[in-house]
Amino acid sequence: MSLKRMPIKLKIMILSFGVVLFCLMIGGIILIGNIYQDRERELGERGLMIGRMVANLPEVKDYITETEGWRKLNPMIDQIRTINRADYIVVLNMNRIRYSHPIEEKLGTISSGKDEGAAFAEHSYVSKAKGELGVSVRSFVPIMNDQHEQIGVVVVGNVMPTLKEILSNIQTEILLTLLLTGLFGVIGSWLLARHLKDQTFQLEPHEIARILQERTAIFQAMNEGVIAVDRHGVIVVFNDKAKKIFGIHDDVIGKRPEDLAGYSSLRQFLLDQSDLENEIVFVGDKHILTNRVPVQVEGEKVGILTIFLDQTDVTKMAEELSGVKAFVDALRVQNHEHMNKLHTIAGLIQLDQKERALDYVFEVTEGQKKLSRFLTKNIQDYSVAGLLISKVQRGNELGIEVQIDENTSLKNYPAHMDGNDFVIILGNLIENSFDALRGDKKQEKLVYVSIVEKKDSIQISVEDNGRGMNSEIIEHIFEKGYTTKKNEGSGIGLYLVQKMAEKAKGKIEVISHPGEGTSFYLQFPLEMEENMNEQRQAN
Repeated sequence: MSLKRMPIKLKIMILSFGVVLFCLMIGGIILIGNIYQDRERELGERGLMIGRMVANLPEVKDYITETEGWRKLNPMIDQIRTINRADYIVVLNMNRIRYSHPIEEKLGTISSGKDEGAAFAEHSYVSKAKGELGVSVRSFVPIMNDQHEQIGVVVVGNVMPTLKEILSNIQTEILLTLLLTGLFGVIGSWLLARHLKDQTFQLEPHEIARILQERTAIFQAMNEGVIAVDRHGVIVVFNDKAKKIFGIHDDVIGKRPEDLAGYSSLRQFLLDQSDLENEIVFVGDKHILTNRVPVQVEGEKVGILTIFLDQTDVTKMAEELSGVKAFVDALRVQNHEHMNKLHTIAGLIQLDQKERALDYVFEVTEGQKKLSRFLTKNIQDYSVAGLLISKVQRGNELGIEVQIDENTSLKNYPAHMDGNDFVIILGNLIENSFDALRGDKKQEKLVYVSIVEKKDSIQISVEDNGRGMNSEIIEHIFEKGYTTKKNEGSGIGLYLVQKMAEKAKGKIEVISHPGEGTSFYLQFPLEMEENMNEQRQAN
């Protein structure tokens, strides 16, 4: 079994138990060191105490000045050593001749210890030296006579216990500590591992890593932009598609919206945390469908997920189809109108009114040509011109007069707009006017359309004398899904008009009075990014 595939419970148990053993080992070393130091200090102090006792004995003071006084002194010192459990007691005169020693052969010989010098200068101290019996703690006490003159030195030695001896003395405590530590370490490690497994849905670390890698790969493979922020506002997911939409090349994972000073559009979008559902936003010249929803875990909000769908190409296709649909509607209406006119001409001929029939033909032809010449001259985008022609004829079919302002002109477009945008705006506004007039009992039904291009702006107005709206309806007409047509309306038309205005930084004004009619006024700032000829070539 590889380390990577080893179960997390076993890993935690091994790691925890290893840490416990390591801590015990470090603690044991420190403990044994302290025991050793305490033992050394204890033996030194006890040696000084025994040495002072020996140095103050009258016999010691008498025998140390005698020649071969060790013969009387050594047996007495040996008894004192045995009673006080010292390893050895050595008495030296001022010539360093041994008057007592545990080895009789050394009696009367000269001591050559390197740590004895200070003792012959009336100093009491403890020294540690390595000898034949091992490392010894040697306590030195000077011997003073009644005249306070130094006449010798008492050396009390105690051999330090070895590591084995120290461990042997505390082996019961060591075994008990290891047993209890091991028992509680294993139980605690197992409980911790089980808790972690529960918290990670019984997944092993390599499984969590695989899921994370798969999740990241899925986010990167999506054709939608995905941005997720946690409860603290920190970006935790930002896939490549989102970077492409916002034109970002840096790594923004782990950053807050406040840190994105160089990306104002993204910064403003992330700071707004309101819920969005199929909301259309514009990022530069991109048409983005956005959904923003809170992420909840066990009923608690832990972040926000935003999904972006770039609909720029789809929108252009839809708008082009809308332009084609406008031409189809125009042809359908024109065909229907021509059939009515042909029936009128046929009836006049049958009534033998040939001259009136001929005059009618000239009148109809001239009117149609006049409208076509006017629109193609002043509006050079055929989709917009075709739309207006179809709406005029559609109005005639519905008994509604559609008037085109004689000052209408459209040769340039605002920034980020083209003819398809104007088709959507004019088409929706005029259709709304038709709906407002449908079923109205007025004798004169009128829709007035004006497109005025000025030096720095383009103004569009669509007015009707229909049933009008009250202030409560006006307040909601641009909301997505809001409609007054019940089951017949989608609530999308005016919503799209407002989005087009936002895209071009335009303004919309609505004036309406119940029973009198409604007027829509739109104004767009004109930036001469490209002229109409370039637009037509692009189309």
